[in-house]
Amino acid sequence: MKLYIIRHGLTDLNIKGIYNGHLDEDINDIGISQAEQTKELMKDKAYDVIYCSPMLRTKHTCEIININNIPVIYDNRLKERTLGNLDGKDLEKEGLGKKIFFDYNYKSEDANFEDLPSLFKRVHNFLDEIIKNNENKNILIVAHGGILRAIYFYFNEIPKNGDLSSYVPKNCQIDFYEI
Repeated sequence: MKLYIIRHGLTDLNIKGIYNGHLDEDINDIGISQAEQTKELMKDKAYDVIYCSPMLRTKHTCEIININNIPVIYDNRLKERTLGNLDGKDLEKEGLGKKIFFDYNYKSEDANFEDLPSLFKRVHNFLDEIIKNNENKNILIVAHGGILRAIYFYFNEIPKNGDLSSYVPKNCQIDFYEI
C-alpha cells in the first residue's frame, strides 16, 4: 500500500500569516499554479482511492490534481483543526504561533480549541481505518498542514520534549509512505 499525502495550495490568508483553521477559503492564483505543478508530479503515480478534506481549499486542490477522475471521499476527519477564537488571527502577532503548532503539550482555555493530542488522535484513528479498509490499494489524501503533521507523526515518533518543529509542510507538498 502506498499513501500519497498532499497539502492544499496557497491561500491569501497563508500569505498574510493568518491561521485559516475552519475559515473556508479557496486557493489563490499561486495555489492554483502549485496544484497544477503537483498534478504534473502525480500524473504517473497510481492511486485507487482519494480522501479529501471537505474544505474549499482542499477540494479545489484535489479537483486540479485528480486528472483520472477517481471518485473522491470527503471526510470531516481531514478538516484542519480549529483554534476556536484564534481562527482568522495572526498567531505570530498573538505570540502563540510556535506554541500552538509545535508544542504537542500546549493547552488552551478556549473550549473550541482542538489541541494537538486531540488532532493526532482524530487523524490516527482515520489512518487506522483507511489502512484496514483499503488493503492492497494506493491512496491519495488531500488535506491541511496540521493534518500532514499528524500523519507524519503517525509514522514517526513524537519527540519526548513535545517539540514538533522538525516537520513543517509547505503548500502542495507531497509526502509518501509505503506500508
